[in-house]
Amino acid sequence: MDALDRVVKPKTKRAKRFLEKRQPKLSENIKNAMLIKGGNADATVTQVLRDVYVLKKPYGVLYKKKNITRPFEDQTSLEFFSKKSDCSLFLFGSHNKKRPNNLVIGRMYDYQVLDMIELGIEKFTLRTQQMSRGNETHVIFAGDDFDVTEDYRRLKVVLLIFFFRGPQYRISIYFRSYKLLKKSGCRTPAIESEEMGPSLDLVMRRTHLASEDLYKLAMKMPKVLTHHIIELGR
Repeated sequence: MDALDRVVKPKTKRAKRFLEKRQPKLSENIKNAMLIKGGNADATVTQVLRDVYVLKKPYGVLYKKKNITRPFEDQTSLEFFSKKSDCSLFLFGSHNKKRPNNLVIGRMYDYQVLDMIELGIEKFTLRTQQMSRGNETHVIFAGDDFDVTEDYRRLKVVLLIFFFRGPQYRISIYFRSYKLLKKSGCRTPAIESEEMGPSLDLVMRRTHLASEDLYKLAMKMPKVLTHHIIELGR
């Protein structure tokens, strides 16, 4: 039996608190992500992993050493690091002639790979002004595929979970009125925006999605939480 698979009984209060943090919860914590560099990752992939790590801080673990593994052929290494670092999300970067500038993003269930999507970096621009720790990430999905096609629908879910930083709001209703200012002698509103942080153009390559039965098991909610949702809906 693997050392990480054995049932460990805590001997101290500190160890007990540590194990309790890893147990399933009705209200889940912000999910941690591990960022892993493949054995043949180039400078572009390495920089992308670093930039995403900055966006994910402090809920990310960046492995700086190269890890020679192929996620679509063997998920053993990913599952080992997931259990070791207590991360349920991952981003793996690699580069080769067949699949240059390659990223694999995915999520785990019970320290096993649930969904895994491969993305190719078609364009990467490193901006002078970088994102800082704690910046909120807004994710916008355009197109019907993200609601209709299963591959893109799963990718949408993974991205939302990956960059979710926990509830930052309270239920409120606001009513506001605004006016747009125009430059003198110009009909176009004076609205400007400036890009910052990493800029990526990605294309989907391969996917490894959980079976319908496993997906339902992973999405199953405890009865206590189900009853609570029903009560809120009444």
